[in-house]
Amino acid sequence: MTVHVHEHCLKMATRDDGTPWWTAFPEPESTADKISAEAVLSLLTEQARLGADGPRDFLLVDARRTDCTGGTVSSSINLPAHSFYPTRQILYDLCKQAGIKKVIFYCGQSNGRGPRCAAWMQDYVNEVGGDLQAQVMAGGIRGWVAAFGSRMVDGFDEKVWADKR
Repeated sequence: MTVHVHEHCLKMATRDDGTPWWTAFPEPESTADKISAEAVLSLLTEQARLGADGPRDFLLVDARRTDCTGGTVSSSINLPAHSFYPTRQILYDLCKQAGIKKVIFYCGQSNGRGPRCAAWMQDYVNEVGGDLQAQVMAGGIRGWVAAFGSRMVDGFDEKVWADKR
């Protein structure tokens, strides 16, 4: 799988020896399906309608690390891409126990870290024969904010997004 990496992501992702962080792990074999920000908004809206006690069968994962400023899509957990590969089995086990059927990854623009983590997750699911589906949210958090502004963004910071829209 070839993943395009933006220059700012590459700069953040370079280890002290000059190599990208992801070279320490195998290249993903899978390509995760994309899900639109609109579809994710629908999932979140339905979850809000059902309330906290309603069944939840999806999980949002923000794969950014220190560039996680400006906010995150509501209810996302932060699992930085550089530490994700060794923990994918644990995430799978937790999702299976919780009844999660879909894990949706994103990063800044979902052109590097989000798709890579989603592909690694799908590789693991395929390896164990599971029924979990890994997806990547098209456009990432930037696409979300461009489409919806502060809607369903925890920790929204207008100053961060003012120059990125």
